[in-house]
Parts: sequence; structure tokens; C-alpha cells
Amino acid sequence: MTHAIQNGGKVCQRIPGSGIEQAVAGLLLDELTPLAVEAALKVTDRLASQAAEADRLRSTHLQRAQHRADLAKRRYLAVDPDNRLVADSLEADWNAALREVAAARKDIERARAEAEPVNEALREKLACLAGDVHRLWHDPGTPMRERKRIARLLITDVTLTKAERITAQVRLSGGRHHTFDLPLPLGGGKLWQTPKPIVAAIDTLLEDHTDAEIAGILNQRGLTSGKGLPFHRLLVRDIRQDYQLTSRFDRLRDRGLLTAHELAELLGVSVPTVWKWHRAGLLEGEKYNDKNACLYPHPGPNPPRVQQGVRLDHRRPATTTSK
Repeated sequence: MTHAIQNGGKVCQRIPGSGIEQAVAGLLLDELTPLAVEAALKVTDRLASQAAEADRLRSTHLQRAQHRADLAKRRYLAVDPDNRLVADSLEADWNAALREVAAARKDIERARAEAEPVNEALREKLACLAGDVHRLWHDPGTPMRERKRIARLLITDVTLTKAERITAQVRLSGGRHHTFDLPLPLGGGKLWQTPKPIVAAIDTLLEDHTDAEIAGILNQRGLTSGKGLPFHRLLVRDIRQDYQLTSRFDRLRDRGLLTAHELAELLGVSVPTVWKWHRAGLLEGEKYNDKNACLYPHPGPNPPRVQQGVRLDHRRPATTTSK
């Protein structure tokens, strides 16, 4: 499948196996406890027998190779040295036979080094745990290959059908049939989606808070993103944009708040003066982003005016009103 994806080929059908594996394992543990232990013991014995037979076959192959090498050696030593053409041919046959012997011996050594001997301690453990397959199956000391051999011995076949859901039909060696109806697992993107309650909380918090403030509030509540990560300003911004939530700027504008330029024109002053009056508390304002940019409510019937010689901290703030 990877090759098809990388090279633009046709991708065959794929069925995720984690849910199926859990369901089948649960079946074996819940319904076939005595049979599973007995099967594990049989598999262990079969493994020992197969290993011994394989080693015998390799040894036989080595003996035959050695016999052919000895025969080639005798033929080479018996040839007339003056007959160089025949001698060269027999020498080549002898060298080939020796290489075959070396390869056969190396194969035996490699197989014996890689082969894991039957664990007698594990076999005794299986016999002692005849009434506790759950512990046997989940024991970290039980190799995965043993679990697979148990499953292969107990299960005749598994038929999978993928449509809106996954149907798994399991046929056991004893003739019993079981059918599982499993949901299709969610893809990575859906698994990482922001939970709907968090999206709703962000939508509500946008009425009174900026992205960074919302991230802090969500973290204080112990909430995390779809990937289990803490929130930050950019993540809240991305969620707001992805779910097309109305921005705080637009919400404030819908409530009738004015920009600094609009308020400056209304009061007949410059924009820096509006900012100065806001910092001094003469004008109210509400932040709409994390750079302290503000929108301003209408200053009402008594807005601040330019008053030469009067300190800003000695003047009264405007009484705001809604338009």
C-alpha cells in the first residue's frame, strides 16, 4: 500500500485490525479458557518437535555435502597430474563441494543461534495456570509468538466484511461460530478533532475575552485539545477559524463599538489622542486581540474635550452609552 501511495498506484482495501484483534482476543479469553491452555501446551510441544526435525534435516544436508566433498577430493588426488585439463576440472568440483559444506555448516550454526529453545519454565507455567488464562495472556513474560500460536490453533478462520461497519465472522476449531459487528475506527484527523463542548466554550468566551485569555481559561479548567495538548493563543485562533466562529472584533462591532479612527472623527481629535484618553481612563474600550487593540463604545452625551492646561488625571471620564 505504501508503494501505491508513493507512486500513485491503486490502493487495495485496508481494514484496521486493532478493534478486531481485541474482540477476537476477548473471545478466546472469555469462552475458551481450558482449551486455550491445552492448545498452548500442544503448540509448545509441536514447536520442540519442529525444531528438532529442522535441525536433523540440516545435519543430514551437511553430511551429504561432506560426503560429496570427500568424493571430489579423492577424485582429484587420483588424477594424473600431467592431465591438467581434467585436474583443473576436478579441483574446481572439489572447491565447489567445499563451499557447499561451508554453507551448510554456516546454515546450521546460524539456525541454532537464532532458534530460541523451548522455554521449559514457560511450559510449566502454562500447566500451572490452567485455570487462569487471563493472567497467562496478559503476562508480559508470555512471548507474543506464543499468543499467536494459541490463536492459530484455536481459530480455523476469520472472515472480514467492511461496509459502513466491520463484520468479523470467527470460526473456531471446535466448530463454533461467532460474529462481531464492529464500528469503523476513526481516522487520525477525526480522532484529533476538538471536542464540541470545547468549541462551544470558546464561542461563549469570545464574547468577553481574546484568544490568549481564552487559552488561559481553558487550561485553568484542565481542558486539552483533540491531541491532548494544552491550549495557546494560536491554537484557539485556529479553532476559531476552522469552525468559523465569529471573531471578537466582529462581535464588538455588532454591539456598536467604534474603531479609534471612527471615534477620533466623532470627537474631532486625532487617533493618538483617543489612545491617550483611553489609557488615562477618560474613554472606555474593550480589547479585541492580544496586542491590546481596542474598540470603543459611544462616549455618550458628555464626551471628553480638549482642555488646555488641565491634567488628564484631573478630568472626569466620559459616560458611555449605546447607539
